[in-house]
Amino acid sequence: MDPSTDPAEPSTATELTARMLNEFVYCPRLFYYEFVDGVFVHNADTLRGAHIHRRVDGGTGKLPPAQEPKPSHDAAPSAFDPTAPAAEPTTEPAEDLDAARKRGEIIHSRSVWLRSERLNVNAKLDLVESREAATADGRRATVPVDYKKGAPREGEDANEIWPADRMQLGLQMLILRENGYECAEGVIYYQATRQRVRLPWTAELAGWIEATATQARACAASGVIPPPLRHSPKCVRCSLAGVCLPDETVLLTEERLESDPARGVSTDPDLPPPRAPGAREPSVRLLMAARDDRRALYLNTPGLWVGVKSERLVVREKDKDTSEVRLRDVNHLALFGNIQLSTQAVQTLCELEIPVTYFSMGGWFYGLTHGHGLKNVHTRIAQFRAAADPAVALWLAKGFIHGKIRNQRTLLMRNHIEVPPAPILRLKQAAKDVFGARTAGELLGMEGAAAAVYFEHFGGMIKAADRNAGEGDPAAALEAWRAFDFNGRNRRPPRDAVNALLSLAYSLLAKDCTLAALAVGFDPYIGFYHQPRAGRPALALDLQEEFRALIADSAVLTALNNRVMEAGDFVRAGDSVSLTKNGRRKFFDCYEKRMGDTLRHPVFQYQVSYRRALELQARLLAKTLMGEITEYRPLTTR
Repeated sequence: MDPSTDPAEPSTATELTARMLNEFVYCPRLFYYEFVDGVFVHNADTLRGAHIHRRVDGGTGKLPPAQEPKPSHDAAPSAFDPTAPAAEPTTEPAEDLDAARKRGEIIHSRSVWLRSERLNVNAKLDLVESREAATADGRRATVPVDYKKGAPREGEDANEIWPADRMQLGLQMLILRENGYECAEGVIYYQATRQRVRLPWTAELAGWIEATATQARACAASGVIPPPLRHSPKCVRCSLAGVCLPDETVLLTEERLESDPARGVSTDPDLPPPRAPGAREPSVRLLMAARDDRRALYLNTPGLWVGVKSERLVVREKDKDTSEVRLRDVNHLALFGNIQLSTQAVQTLCELEIPVTYFSMGGWFYGLTHGHGLKNVHTRIAQFRAAADPAVALWLAKGFIHGKIRNQRTLLMRNHIEVPPAPILRLKQAAKDVFGARTAGELLGMEGAAAAVYFEHFGGMIKAADRNAGEGDPAAALEAWRAFDFNGRNRRPPRDAVNALLSLAYSLLAKDCTLAALAVGFDPYIGFYHQPRAGRPALALDLQEEFRALIADSAVLTALNNRVMEAGDFVRAGDSVSLTKNGRRKFFDCYEKRMGDTLRHPVFQYQVSYRRALELQARLLAKTLMGEITEYRPLTTR
């Protein structure tokens, strides 16, 4: 375990590691995300790097004692002089060094943890080569060797060490010297080209390391995330590109975007002016995270038991294994009704950051379990500050409701058999009018009026009147029509099949919006439009508004119009209607398929899945609250 994260020794804001200083030199914004916010995401490159380190990570950490007394912690600052010249090593050809290793004259120490008390920095050294009588005066010399997966930088004369690697290796040399070891040089081993590139110790290197450490501490203490790199090749393979959104952030802050006609031209001097007619569209590179091919696992049979065995989830019914699912294929687990989950399964799922969501048998979303891998608090501080300011909360709420009404209007225009022009015009005007709302109550009234218009014509989008109709059987045709008749929105409980599907779809969408909010670092229970209430994920319901028509309503229409759902998939009890176990299973498939469908993002112009779009909107909301971008733009389609 990294000493800086040992629970027994709480880390301070100024305590650094060699890897974090490496990240700061590579990209200050990446350093801030990892060191301050505690965000880390694996990609193919980071996994490959971990694979390369598997041998050195298995070392004991034992290092021969230094031959000079270690400087006392109480000594004057001049007790260790980083600018002092190193003892000259005896230089030997590479083949002589290999022979010395075989004769046992060079001792290899792996996974060595050392610390600089003076700089308050610790480092894990992949490999330290120690050789007796290697210096001119007969003392033992140590050489840190750091493993990197890439290739060296091409210099004017020969291969060179990259600046970020130079920082990490130079700091290892400094820490060895401060702990009393003789160290005149270090080595980077680049795995891609199988080359050892040497770095000599100099006073200039020491000064650069100390100045960079001071800058990194100042960056961490500022509480302000550094700006993104502009069109940098570093972003292309960065594992946090999908979190950082460098090109997207630059586009929304510096490019001249054309104002939304529904909003009009903003008079806010802090907002970018509209793009001139005919101007070149700003380009955004596709720096999104790799597509997540994992799927949600839905279990809705009462009495099931779920455990874990050999990196697999085991589902058991009546003491018999019914199915096994690899953990690597699951992005979250959804449990409906009375289903038991073993303690070992809960611990494993939390460790792997796979959330567990809980629903009633009727589909009411009432809780979740997740790990605490996300450590950042600055996003939540900004969220609480904005939620406590009625003006800011209303400003954000207008964006959510504007996006909802526009997407409802678009869905009607796309799917209605023959939509009258009046409701379309009313919804168009309603989307504009929300920006004139002066209070949250007034905005709520506008949203309700628009929803009434939308659901008044929702039935015209259902094209399943003839399902299950027998050949020439009028009674069967009439029964099929009535099974999916829709005469307006009703709930708690839903009183017809269509409303039962809508309620379940909104519950599933609330679950996914909650998970997106947690992934970004929000508190899902503190919202801006929906008021706080015990057990209600208000922020998730805020984010859900603009996606109701795009995801939930579309999934319901697909299930009905593609004849996935049948009258037998529903049961009636008094005035309420609910889905059967098989009906829920079929709708889960429709919903997950919709979440996996892709759309062209209306602002960034690249293809993105709806599941990724949810998280993307949550991240844009976080950047708005943190002041990185000036305006939250809801996702709307045409």
